[in-house]
Amino acid sequence: MVEVNLWSGLRRFAGDQTVIPVEGRTVREMLDALTAAHPALTPFIKAGVSVAVNGQIVTDLNAPVDSDAEVYLIQRIKGG
Repeated sequence: MVEVNLWSGLRRFAGDQTVIPVEGRTVREMLDALTAAHPALTPFIKAGVSVAVNGQIVTDLNAPVDSDAEVYLIQRIKGG
């Protein structure tokens, strides 16, 4: 079980929860489980979020996520 920390803007779409435990061995599985548990998060996740695992932004959806990993969903930062 992975605990996913949500940034404040997403919390209201997940029943005001700050941390959501989900099953998932990869970033993709974790995001899929998160949207299955809280469908209102789906448009935001599809639009793009940044996923930080143990303090590192992960862009590979197939990257493994250990059950004891520190995971944060944060607003995607765009630069130019």
